[in-house]
Amino acid sequence: MAIELKVPEIGESITEVEIGDWLKTQGQRVEKDEPIVTLESEKATVEMPAPEAGTLAQILKKKGDVAKVGEVIARLETDGQTAAPKGKQTKQSADAGSKAAQAGPPPSQPALEPQPEHGSAGPTKASQAASLGAAERSTQKPERRPAADGGSSGIQSAAPAPEGTAAPREAGSARDPVRAEMPAPSSAPEAEAAAPLHSSAPPKATAPAGRAEEVVPMSRLRRTVAERLVEAQRNAALLTTFNEADMSSVLALREQYGEVFKEKYNVKLGFMSFFVKACIDGLKQFPVLNAEVRGTNIVYRNYYDIGVAIGSGRGLVVPVLRNAELLSFAEVEIAIGDFARRAKDNKLKVDELQGGTFTLSNGGVYGSLLSTPIVNPPQSGVLGLHAIQQRPVARDGNVVIKPMMYLALTYDHRVVDGREAVSFLKRIKEAVESPSRMLLEV
Repeated sequence: MAIELKVPEIGESITEVEIGDWLKTQGQRVEKDEPIVTLESEKATVEMPAPEAGTLAQILKKKGDVAKVGEVIARLETDGQTAAPKGKQTKQSADAGSKAAQAGPPPSQPALEPQPEHGSAGPTKASQAASLGAAERSTQKPERRPAADGGSSGIQSAAPAPEGTAAPREAGSARDPVRAEMPAPSSAPEAEAAAPLHSSAPPKATAPAGRAEEVVPMSRLRRTVAERLVEAQRNAALLTTFNEADMSSVLALREQYGEVFKEKYNVKLGFMSFFVKACIDGLKQFPVLNAEVRGTNIVYRNYYDIGVAIGSGRGLVVPVLRNAELLSFAEVEIAIGDFARRAKDNKLKVDELQGGTFTLSNGGVYGSLLSTPIVNPPQSGVLGLHAIQQRPVARDGNVVIKPMMYLALTYDHRVVDGREAVSFLKRIKEAVESPSRMLLEV
């Protein structure tokens, strides 16, 4: 029985997808729930599993095609018999070809005589003889023979042909494999064409090696990310403010409790959990950075869905920590680690990428020292984290070396004033430098 494989509903507002890689080929056996094809939407890449075990009978959409939700893209034969005739036909064709080869050519068509291949004994010996003859003649002094009119009729070698070579044919013969004489001077165009060594035509230009180009179409996800980033810069009044944080206290806590934390929760105590908690602390004090613009209204949210920007092989994705204010440090670290692993394997769900009230972008994991992140619309702010560097700073009149990190806050100036943005970033700095303040909420 044939089953039509249709594009499933991937998420809200998604009406079409782009066909990605087919994980199974036509005629190949598949098991139930085994991935068949990847579907790329504007928000995520998902794998489409087989509803039943059988054979992939027909592929209707190839990679790169666009298909709407509910459209048939392939057919699955559940009895697994679709691929059998193909195999039998191939075997029968092979048997027929074998019998035809044994029977030989038909009586009405006599067998062709074998032709000498390039590099066979005949041409090789002639070429060697030609080379020897040319070398022999090049050592002899050429003799000029007078023509009937007293002029020169050309240059010919006076040396006899070496023993064992073929007798020379008429000068200018195209079939002469041995004699290599210079043709007589002539003004005819045919003579110029027959002497390529004396041609004045410039050689064809060849492209230098190592300058090849490869054209790869952008995935739907990357196109959507590009469109949203351009939209943010075109429609929002973006401004970035900077500060720096001393990471000594966070590093000391990780050094002191890192082993115990990992043993208890089976996850490493990282930096992101500190910044997620610091952002929630700052957003509670400056709620406009947790708001968004809807038409002519400003919508304030009393919940905190923190997006975490993660780079994957197919582009930037921002999975969301729902109600992050209710999560512990361990729950934040576990969730972010799970997002990173599934983003690498393209297994994030669409609903995990929707929404978000504020975003964190950690370019420090790639070594970035300073950057200006772009707001993820319709949000009003994004915090950029950077690499930790040992730098000299002033403390109590003395210059000391501290592990410092630059912080960058990009915000939508339509709803967020500079005073609020600078104060929010200063609050992040204070919370990270003294993590106990977040517990006491002071």
